[in-house]
Amino acid sequence: MPHLTSIQIRLSDLDSFGHVNNGAQCHLFDFARMNYFETVLKTKIDWTNFDLVLVNITLDFRQQIRLHDNMICQTEIYEMGSRSMKMRQHLVDANTEVIKSTCHSTLVAIDREKNCSKEVPENYKRLIAVGE
Repeated sequence: MPHLTSIQIRLSDLDSFGHVNNGAQCHLFDFARMNYFETVLKTKIDWTNFDLVLVNITLDFRQQIRLHDNMICQTEIYEMGSRSMKMRQHLVDANTEVIKSTCHSTLVAIDREKNCSKEVPENYKRLIAVGE
């Protein structure tokens, strides 16, 4: 079962066509990703010092999202490696259950002092497995 985050669409998210701009959708996925990790890891995270970094992101825009759409973001880790993990997210209309956008991303565990990748911490793996 994916983790759910309620999404608030703001007027500033809209483009000249009246739908949520593609760049704004990237921010919505970021917000849900942050909410996912703080919920699953059960802590408020210092994002300037967090040891997972986003190294790849792919977005597919399927349908327009408008200002008054009731949106949620479904987030889940679908593959766990020794040093990285893959995340899938969907922006979904909560009323119709239609997927409007999809995001696939890869996150890598990083040792900030050595500036290189490291093993994903075992407690992350355990809490993510329980949270899924």
